[in-house]
Amino acid sequence: MRNIVQGKLGFGTAPLGNMYRNIPEEEAIATVDAAWESGIRYFDTAQLYGSGLAEIRLGVALSKRSRDEYVLSTKVGRIISDELEEPSARDLGEKGGLFEFGRKNKIINDYSADATLRSIEDSLKRLQTDRIDFVYIHDIAQDFYGDEWLSQFDTARTGAFRVLTRLLEEGVIKGWGLGVNRVEPIELLLDLEEVKPDVSLLAGRYTLLDHECALQRLMPTAIKNNMDIVVGGPYSSGVLAGGTHFEYQKASPEILAKVEKIKSIADRHQISIKSAALQFSLANPAVAAVIPGASKPERIAEDQAALNAVIPAAFWKEMREQKLIAPHTPLPIDVK
Repeated sequence: MRNIVQGKLGFGTAPLGNMYRNIPEEEAIATVDAAWESGIRYFDTAQLYGSGLAEIRLGVALSKRSRDEYVLSTKVGRIISDELEEPSARDLGEKGGLFEFGRKNKIINDYSADATLRSIEDSLKRLQTDRIDFVYIHDIAQDFYGDEWLSQFDTARTGAFRVLTRLLEEGVIKGWGLGVNRVEPIELLLDLEEVKPDVSLLAGRYTLLDHECALQRLMPTAIKNNMDIVVGGPYSSGVLAGGTHFEYQKASPEILAKVEKIKSIADRHQISIKSAALQFSLANPAVAAVIPGASKPERIAEDQAALNAVIPAAFWKEMREQKLIAPHTPLPIDVK
């Protein structure tokens, strides 16, 4: 992944699936255009995002660009049906209600071999392209399936894992792994003998607010196994960027209090909390890229500014002293 993606900042398209609100088409396309103009060349999407809406919008926006100039990833594990359903009634685990403003097409969860191939074919059509570079197997984790997650993982192991391994060997894709919001499924994947994933997308688990589990249990193993980590959700569903959501739900008073502590330190050192969030995630040597989401063009400029901002060493030292960052966490000041 890190040898293919230009730069460390990508674009996560979940908001383009009408996440939290009904986003006008022109605003969604303008946001992708803004990302392109800012130099971003890595775009990540998924069928789940608005029942294919984010893929469709991304396809429209990128159709005017040369395919050789950008890197594209999407996910498998879902089939988008022509049958309609009420989005607000879907059981999406901890992501419930997230895309209630998306399309009404029914979402069918299926990690089998046949469904994986169909999912890729359908995504190619929605994205108006002839190839996908990286494929993530989506949401085989506790937050989505509860106690059933291990059985879903096993279906993927004998289905999606083998299909994607074959597509990689045939040169159809450049890499594959998991796209999840939990550490444990990636740990389990890396423990398997029969597959060698290249990259995995870990969302919300390596942020200023939540990083201890990934730091201790996943990052060293990923490095040892030559698997890159792409960090999704570096702003913890928005609460680290001025929003009120954490883990896709309304943030608790405890989380808001912790954010306020971080913000007060950031203000004292005259930096933005977004800068701290982005640069924190990228400081771990296992991390190849970070992909914040955006639904407004102006957010892209904020992300670029956050990435390039100079953060004084005193800020990181104070964060450590206040125990707002776990001990031994790699920080930008530690990078030689």
